[in-house]
Amino acid sequence: MNHDDRRRLPPMAMLHCFEAAARLGSFSRAAQALGFTQSAVSRHVANLEQWLGVTLFDRNGRRIALNAAGRQFDEDLTPALDAIRRATGRLMEPEPEHVVELAVLPGFGMRWLAPRLPRLSRKHPELVVNITARADIFDFAREPFHAAIHVGAPDWPGARHDLLFPESVVPVVSPTLRDLEGIAAPEDFLRIPLLVQSQRRDAWSRWFALFGRPGPESDALPSIDHFLMLAQAVKAGGGAALIPSFLIEPELESGELVIPVDAPLTEQRSYWLACPEAPRQTPALTCFRHWLAEECRSDRAQEIEQ
Repeated sequence: MNHDDRRRLPPMAMLHCFEAAARLGSFSRAAQALGFTQSAVSRHVANLEQWLGVTLFDRNGRRIALNAAGRQFDEDLTPALDAIRRATGRLMEPEPEHVVELAVLPGFGMRWLAPRLPRLSRKHPELVVNITARADIFDFAREPFHAAIHVGAPDWPGARHDLLFPESVVPVVSPTLRDLEGIAAPEDFLRIPLLVQSQRRDAWSRWFALFGRPGPESDALPSIDHFLMLAQAVKAGGGAALIPSFLIEPELESGELVIPVDAPLTEQRSYWLACPEAPRQTPALTCFRHWLAEECRSDRAQEIEQ
């Protein structure tokens, strides 16, 4: 692509009017939003269509609707305009150097990160960490986050990864169900309902394979979407489940959940702090990364001592 070819960069007024009309579905509403006249918006869009040599809207009187070319152009253009707005905003209103915007997996945030935040505040009282629950992978260039907690492989596109810890999954039941059914060996689990997290239906098959035993048909097992909901079902005596141990530490410590067979399933999954590769490595983010690494080292040292 020739970056100096001006024909590939229509005037911003044309693009702005097109984006507003596409978003609002009306030239008049776009005009109100932009502070233009309706005729000015219509003229800018017509000029853009002439510039491109492509019709972007189907027109029926005063009614407009994006056609296929318009929908594709809008889909490609809107993220670029959003990126320009964010880049401009960062220069006009620089981010506070003491703030970290963090996207966090809900379970990780609730059970691992939130209980540690008082320690972070005591050690770095100047640091402000704003937490948003997000479970999806997104483009850092298009979102306001400095970093995100990621589970799985270090495969977040365009990101660097700090390893936090590998995931260890343990089989748990309620103490009442354990005593009632006499669960003390792997085969004893086959006498009770087995529950699964909806994205890991084969977990029990892989766990029984540790002992050379066939597992149950995964499609026949009831599933629950979130691990913490799954833990609640197990606490109520609904059966057994394989759950990451760090998510149920309070229940294990209180005895509400027990591990009848100490045979964790070590998943090929880990938890990572994902950060953009290049920009936005602020002093606050650097401080937060170091603190997270210290917390994880402390956890590993405690596990060795135990």
